[in-house]
Amino acid sequence: MNIVLLTAQGNTVVRPDTTWERDNEDFYAPEFVGELLYSPVLFARVSKPGRSIGEKFASRYFDAYNYGVLLYSADLLAKGEQGYACASCLDHTSFLPFPLYNPVTLGQEGNEFELQKDGKQIFSCRAHSKSDIERAIAEVSKYCYLRIGDMVALELAAPSPLGARPETMEIKGTYCGNETIDFKLIF
Repeated sequence: MNIVLLTAQGNTVVRPDTTWERDNEDFYAPEFVGELLYSPVLFARVSKPGRSIGEKFASRYFDAYNYGVLLYSADLLAKGEQGYACASCLDHTSFLPFPLYNPVTLGQEGNEFELQKDGKQIFSCRAHSKSDIERAIAEVSKYCYLRIGDMVALELAAPSPLGARPETMEIKGTYCGNETIDFKLIF
């Protein structure tokens, strides 16, 4: 299972399954990480394998979705292209929570995703439409063969500063009024 990411800049990146944190366990930053960045994502679970999937057929290839957050080491990103690859592989930095939602709820009014750091809102957006996920599936499947169980994630914003040593912070996320993300970042 991989996390195939369409970045805010439109690039396709594959994050390995070792980065996936679905149980909201606390994140203990490795010693070499001095600062963390975050990027909110909309993600969908692939239910049918395929490659070069046309956008108009993409709805056949996913069965559920949710919102999550990806973490990046600013220290690694500063090292350029190779650093971005390393930052994308850092263990337990893809917070893609379960349970997932049925795609029929996509785009419904009143559904809002919100991220908070220590009780203060740091990101908010209204529910996206099904076409946003379909576009992401079509784009990333140009480069990657998607397998059942893979996650296709769409960055909703470029990585932004989240916190630095010696901070400890609590990150919470809600969608449709349900708490979906709840973990501590411990430096």
